[in-house]
Amino acid sequence: MIASFFTSMLLGGLLASTTPTKTPNTKPADSKKETVAPKSEWITLFNGKNTKGWHSYGKETVGKAWKVEEGGILHLDASNKADWQTNGGGDLVNEIELQDFHLKLEWKIAAKGNSGVIFWVQDDKSKYDYVWYTGPEMQVLDNDGHGDGKIIKHRAGNLYDLIAGPEGVVKPVGEWNQAEIVSYRGKLDFYLNGVNVVSTTYGDDAWRTMIANSKFKSMPDFGKFFTGHIALQDHGDNVWFKNIMVKKL
Repeated sequence: MIASFFTSMLLGGLLASTTPTKTPNTKPADSKKETVAPKSEWITLFNGKNTKGWHSYGKETVGKAWKVEEGGILHLDASNKADWQTNGGGDLVNEIELQDFHLKLEWKIAAKGNSGVIFWVQDDKSKYDYVWYTGPEMQVLDNDGHGDGKIIKHRAGNLYDLIAGPEGVVKPVGEWNQAEIVSYRGKLDFYLNGVNVVSTTYGDDAWRTMIANSKFKSMPDFGKFFTGHIALQDHGDNVWFKNIMVKKL
């Protein structure tokens, strides 16, 4: 019993001497805060007030045809059309580079309109003339009024020219559609108005074969990058976006 008592006392003293003591937090009050949002946090890409964080592809600023309207809406005013795009427009690129992500936004398109949400874009106009030379696209379209609506894999919600989705999901012209793109560890999913319209893998043999059989086969870097930027397409038609947010996965 005595031996046990002294053994316990000895062990207790050793533990007390080796237990670290807490030090007060001496971090300065004005030290810089973390600038990168946690992966579980939704990041607002469009604040509804201005185009901060965006630029027209190949430029440092946003073209004047992209307008912020009441209600937190981003509108491409295509009234001054130039060929298949818009004077003062251009594809709009977000500054944040993404790999695995979950993107949410709402869009509506004008009658006979065409646009798109493009991702994994390489923001380098010196190498690539257009954002779609590198980035795949979720199609935004008036299926009934635009000619692309007659082409399989070119309809709203499709992985443009690669995978068609189910019919009857898109809302009529002038109504808002809820769109989501989820890219995670080799798996890509599109959702339109709550419906999973595209589900595929990427970066594998099936992905490469799909591209080789598409209109992108002549673009050597298309679909080869899985880290890049989000872009909103200027296809020369009026289109509106709102509630644009992303979560890093």
